[in-house]
Amino acid sequence: MAHDFSLDRRGLLGAGLALSAVAVLPARAAEVTPRIRRLAPGLDRIVDANAPIETIATGIQWAEGPVWVPKGEFLLFSDPPANVMRKWCRKNGLREFLRPSGLANPDPKLVREAGSNGLALDDRGGLIIADSGSRAVIRYDFESKTRTTLADRYQGQRFSSVNDVHVARNGAIWFTDPPYGLVDGDSSPLKEAGQNGVYRRDPGGAVTLIDGTLTRPNGIALSPDEKRLFVSVSDEQAPCVMVYDLDARGMPGASRVWLDARPMLPAPGLPDGMKIAADGTHFQSVPGGMGVFTPDAEPLGLIETGFPIANCAFGEDGRSLFLTANDRVLVVRLRIDGTR
Repeated sequence: MAHDFSLDRRGLLGAGLALSAVAVLPARAAEVTPRIRRLAPGLDRIVDANAPIETIATGIQWAEGPVWVPKGEFLLFSDPPANVMRKWCRKNGLREFLRPSGLANPDPKLVREAGSNGLALDDRGGLIIADSGSRAVIRYDFESKTRTTLADRYQGQRFSSVNDVHVARNGAIWFTDPPYGLVDGDSSPLKEAGQNGVYRRDPGGAVTLIDGTLTRPNGIALSPDEKRLFVSVSDEQAPCVMVYDLDARGMPGASRVWLDARPMLPAPGLPDGMKIAADGTHFQSVPGGMGVFTPDAEPLGLIETGFPIANCAFGEDGRSLFLTANDRVLVVRLRIDGTR
């Protein structure tokens, strides 16, 4: 069901103008101390509100799309405007992983974010990339270091700037395609598609348009039982998270607003990336930070930095939550294993 943050709960959210999902980070971000706000007792099962929040990377233009790679025990994350993908691990710290992470030699007059954005792993351990600059879903093979284009168009029209991806258990890839990576957005001469779409690429390669009516589709995830699809809408006028009931074929039936984020404004940020734990707990980027919600959108807590948090990922033993937070990456320990 849809849920509004009540005024008494959202009164703790920081003030400021709502920023776009690709905002440039103010220099004052370094002055903000991250913290966890406890909004309901249910948070205590998930995370200690006094848990330390560790900064593991800084100096990033816009941190995005984290994914934990169990085989190598490292985190990958994107910096779309810098066109770089970075790698972090406990042993060796922070290093560059791919440059360019997306489109090589982009025209800065046309392409705003040339690099990779959302990341995920497929069932063979390959890296699935929402390549904003190349306007495609890409598979990167860690062993051969080769990139393969899995989808770059729908009904003959090029995607605009693929933003986020989710890989289903059967290998289907769900992804969003807003116009953030293009300098002029919807007015860009590069934009071919008439919609900003939510899509599914089947294991056989066929691409299906799931919803072409959303203004700014962004983060995407399936429920643990894969019977519901969640999509963030980063529209400054109508920020929300949509939910779709899926049939046995993975096609959407009823849809509705799962979370109306308008009452959270003017805290900085908009609904963006999300991850859903195995127990159904939602970690959802919202105005004010990274929200922690029940499966029914009841707010339990808020991880704040004073600036937008774009996305998150479970990693290490499944109890570390990595947060891509503007110019840095943070990690906080959970009391639950997000992956089991």
